[in-house]
Amino acid sequence: MLLHSTKKDWLGNLRADILAGLVVALALIPEAIAFSIIAGVDPKVGLYASFCIAVITAFVGGRPGMISAATGAMALLMVTLVKQHGLEYLLAATLLTGVLQIAMGYLRLGSLMSFVSRSVVTGFVNALAILIFMAQLPELTDVSWHVYAMTAAGLGIIYLFPYVPVVGKTIPSPLVCILSLTAFALATNLDIRTVGDMGELPDSLPFFLWPNVPLTWETLQIIFPYASALAVVGLLESLMTATIIDDLTDTPSDKNRECKGQGIANIGAGLLGGMAGCAMIGQSVINVKSGGRGRLSTLVAGSVLLVLVVFLNDWVARIPMAALVAVMIMVSIGTFNWSSIRNLKVYPLSSNIVMIATVLVVVWTHNLAYGVFVGVLLAALFFANKVSHFMYIERELNENDNSCTYRVHGQVFFNSADKFLAQFKFKEAVEKVVIDLSLAHFWDISAVHSLDVAVIKFRREGADVEVIGLNKASETIIDRFGVHDKPEEIARVLGAH
Repeated sequence: MLLHSTKKDWLGNLRADILAGLVVALALIPEAIAFSIIAGVDPKVGLYASFCIAVITAFVGGRPGMISAATGAMALLMVTLVKQHGLEYLLAATLLTGVLQIAMGYLRLGSLMSFVSRSVVTGFVNALAILIFMAQLPELTDVSWHVYAMTAAGLGIIYLFPYVPVVGKTIPSPLVCILSLTAFALATNLDIRTVGDMGELPDSLPFFLWPNVPLTWETLQIIFPYASALAVVGLLESLMTATIIDDLTDTPSDKNRECKGQGIANIGAGLLGGMAGCAMIGQSVINVKSGGRGRLSTLVAGSVLLVLVVFLNDWVARIPMAALVAVMIMVSIGTFNWSSIRNLKVYPLSSNIVMIATVLVVVWTHNLAYGVFVGVLLAALFFANKVSHFMYIERELNENDNSCTYRVHGQVFFNSADKFLAQFKFKEAVEKVVIDLSLAHFWDISAVHSLDVAVIKFRREGADVEVIGLNKASETIIDRFGVHDKPEEIARVLGAH
């Protein structure tokens, strides 16, 4: 059941989940405002979306402790729609995004994560770490020395506070960083950039808002391309983030439930005037590093975010950006898989190429979907090429009865089909040919076609051909698509060659 959650998910880590949620709520504010600006909408659209998505996924998401909200990857996909058609069409596209994601969940598309190799996941993580760090650079460019000093002080607090006796292990150091630097900035009246400089914070609670667009086929034609792109990218980023949090916490997640949960959350966001969102790896890592593990941390993050920006916006606006930059630099350093650099010397070249290609494409395009697509494609090509090399054929000639036995070893599929054919001696003068497939497996119609061609060519040379040793799966596909035992199809196969 979608709403089923264990008591452990909510109350098993009570104090740490509440404190971690507070840290995440503070870190979400400038991110949501920045992503709203990227999408070309009012800051409250991103803030309302972050509140709504976080709260809903706390109940219906498939990964406890993961933070979902408005994200940069989704914001980039909305820019053109907002410019050409306005906010109302964005809200309609957000609703459709949710519907599509729920459908993907019921189609069990979350299981597709099993096709993403570890090298792609590592590349994805490293690329996001680099992007998170690069996103902080504007806050560190052309600024006074006070900003650098505050950022350095923040990093010092984050990394050294855990060593303080008693309290160091009970209070998240990022929370101490934000609170202490804010207090210092207020006490000294430092003239540095604050959260309030990012954009105007909302002063009212969100309310139900049905998109004011005509319910016509033309509207669907406008929003469907954007909604489908948002649905795919949102789920891709969410499922990849879930995999990373699985590794960090050594606990499993329900990927298909996460698909449905993201869909429900986006529908809720659209109905409350928010933009579509998905999982955020940066805030999710902050949550985990701060001790958050359960659903309560996600609920606290979303709820406290709304309270802060609506009821305490005057105070929140005074938080120095340097404090949040320090937290995000910590996230960047903690997210990057530093062992992947050492492993370049020991891992196979193909794995290294996949990882590096994923990093380069994501960083170059700032599009996570492109990077993962390239990584998965390269991993599939390398795998197919490697498996095809393990396919070989042993030939045994029996001069007593003028027969020849070919024993096929390995996997026969599209990439090894030509190699399979090349190892037969069709012009050899033998009366009988036995093709022994007991140690082989046929995977696709390319493999079946190559077997058809081999059998027919031997028969054309006057040899009696017998195929033996088929396993059940290979026998099924050969019986269904093979033609070497169907006289009416033989002429067509021979004509193609």
